[in-house]
Amino acid sequence: MNKIVEDMANRLLKRKPEGFGPLESRVLQSTLERTTITRDTNKAVAFHETYGDRIADSIARVGGSWSFILAFLAFLVVWTAGNAWLLTRDAFDPYPFIFLNLVLSMVAALQAPVIMMSQNRQTERDRIDAAHDYEVNLKAEIEIMALHEKLDELRHSEIIGMRDEILRMAEQIRRIDEKLSARPVTE
Repeated sequence: MNKIVEDMANRLLKRKPEGFGPLESRVLQSTLERTTITRDTNKAVAFHETYGDRIADSIARVGGSWSFILAFLAFLVVWTAGNAWLLTRDAFDPYPFIFLNLVLSMVAALQAPVIMMSQNRQTERDRIDAAHDYEVNLKAEIEIMALHEKLDELRHSEIIGMRDEILRMAEQIRRIDEKLSARPVTE
């Protein structure tokens, strides 16, 4: 890490750069080079996404929707009504609906791990987004502090300039006063 970055870290963040991770170092370097730090995290996640990941996300998206819940509820109503009342004697799956329970258990046994895989991927995506947000926020904070420093320097130099101007004007007033005092008073 170069001397300017170390100075920036000490001055703005009040921390030694040795304690920084690669993320903070990248932000400081980006600030120094005046480059952007933002990136499209969706592209980064999509680049590492496998076919199985996309399938898991699709199943989770469908399985967690109201349309799936309502369609599955309609399927259950049709199944139970058909087997309990309509097909009374020749029912495909008579009353305790053992086959329906088997089907539901298999769907749940397959759907639950797939949804958990999708949730784990979403958690990892959230971590990536949070790290990116931290980088952007840290850079914004550093830039704001740097702007405050520049404004303070401008204000300080302006105050020094005003002080010098006041001293110059006071000296002019003193000379004018001396000239007026030196003149004889005429009445």
